[in-house]
Amino acid sequence: MGKIILSASGKGGVGKSIFTLNLGATLAERGLKIVMIDMNVGLRNLDIYLGLENKVIYDVADVLSGVCTPKKAMVRDKRFPYLYIIPAPQKKEKFTASPEDMASFYEHLRENFDYVLVDGPAGVNSALCLAAAGADAAVIVMTMEHVSMRDADMADQILRESGVLTRVCVVNKVNPDLLRSGAMPSFEDVSSMLRMPLLGIIQYDENISIAANCGVPIVRQKSYIEENFNRIADRLLCY
Repeated sequence: MGKIILSASGKGGVGKSIFTLNLGATLAERGLKIVMIDMNVGLRNLDIYLGLENKVIYDVADVLSGVCTPKKAMVRDKRFPYLYIIPAPQKKEKFTASPEDMASFYEHLRENFDYVLVDGPAGVNSALCLAAAGADAAVIVMTMEHVSMRDADMADQILRESGVLTRVCVVNKVNPDLLRSGAMPSFEDVSSMLRMPLLGIIQYDENISIAANCGVPIVRQKSYIEENFNRIADRLLCY
């Protein structure tokens, strides 16, 4: 049986979706069967980041409403042995689902995949609770800004109340120069404010965004970034 892992963030702009796609690509490179569910309803982007936007026919709303099966909604990334996405709908009014619907949907997928990675909506609201229904674990992505730290803490509380027992955080877009100058919070500040284990740190590198905008996961390129994502994946697989 596979595991359901939610990527969440207290606010937008922290790089959650790009983190999700590179985590999925890292795991798929290992031969694991991965499906990524885009739950950014109205603002889907995983299809663009993977260069698969022209392959999309159905979406999560179509699956949950019975228009199509999960298999028909899946778009395969042929660069990997087993990597699929199910896109989010572009129109919010199209999407109606209950937590029970989502949990049942995830249960079906875990029978056929090693990991189901859910790219949750940004922010702390009912949409986050819906995406979290039935999730085994959550990775909360944040940046080293006081606002992002506070919002990540709020997301942690909501996910705990939603029954997601395993919650870890990733600090993204870290600028070493700003960190050394004291222009951003320190890691000690992060540790004192958050009650989650730190899964990993990702340094700011414009090549990560450039690759995503070109429809290519950065981890397909041999670099320190790929090594870092592999270390993050190793730690995540221990939970």
